[in-house]
Amino acid sequence: MRPLRRTDRFWPPLALIVTLVVAGACFAGGTGEDDPSVPGDQGTPAASGSAGADGTMTVDEFERDIEGAVRVAEEYWTGRFEASGERFQPIRRIVTYQRDGEVDCAGQGLPRNNAVYCSAGDFIAYDVNWAVAAFRQVGDAFLYYLLGHEYAHGVQVRLGIRYDFTIQQELQADCMAGAYLGDSVRDRALTIEDGDLDELGAGLRAVADEPGQPWFAEGAHGTAQQRTDAFFAGYQRSLDACDLG
Repeated sequence: MRPLRRTDRFWPPLALIVTLVVAGACFAGGTGEDDPSVPGDQGTPAASGSAGADGTMTVDEFERDIEGAVRVAEEYWTGRFEASGERFQPIRRIVTYQRDGEVDCAGQGLPRNNAVYCSAGDFIAYDVNWAVAAFRQVGDAFLYYLLGHEYAHGVQVRLGIRYDFTIQQELQADCMAGAYLGDSVRDRALTIEDGDLDELGAGLRAVADEPGQPWFAEGAHGTAQQRTDAFFAGYQRSLDACDLG
C-alpha cells in the first residue's frame, strides 16, 4: 500500500505486514476518572537513527509513520461520526514505554512487548523498543494495523459497546481496523499494491492465539481463521460487517 499524495498534509508510506513477530495482546483498562501514571506523550524510540534490517527503516520513518497512523485514524473516525450526526472526541494521548510497569493503567502496570488501549485516562500505550523492532522487521503497515486496532477499542468505549468475553471485543476491533484500512483505500487516501492482501493475511495469522487457547479465556483474541475473517470482513464490507449496533 502507498498513500495518495496530498498537497495539504503529509501522508506517510504504507507497506503491508509480512510478520514473524507476534503482536502483544491488548490490555483492557478500567473506567476510572483519574489520569494514568505515564511518563509523557508520544516519545522517541530508544534506538539509533540508522537503517533497519532491510536498509530502509529508520527511527525518523518510524516516528513519521506513528504520527501518520494516528492522524489517519482520527480523520477516519471523525468522518464516520460526523456522517452519523455525532461529534468524535479523539483519544487523548499516545504514550510510549520501555520497561515493565513504567506505564500504569487503572492501577496495573503494562508489560513489555505490548500495545494497549486503556480506557482509564483514554490513552494508547506501546512498548517503543518492541514497536521499533517490529516496524523494522515487518514494515510500516504494522504500525497502521497496530494503531488501527487499538484506536478501535477507544471507539468501542465511545459507543458504549460492552461484551461478556474478550474475544468478542477483539474480533470486533479487528473488523473495525479492516474497515478503516479498506475504506481508506476506497476513499483514495491509500493505494494498494499487488500481493498486499496476501501479505496482510499472513500477518493476521501470525498474531492469532496459540492453538488450544480457550475462546472464553480472558485475553483471548481469536484463532487465525477468526482474526482473518473478522479483519477482511471489515476490509471488504466496511463497518456494516462489524456489528456496531
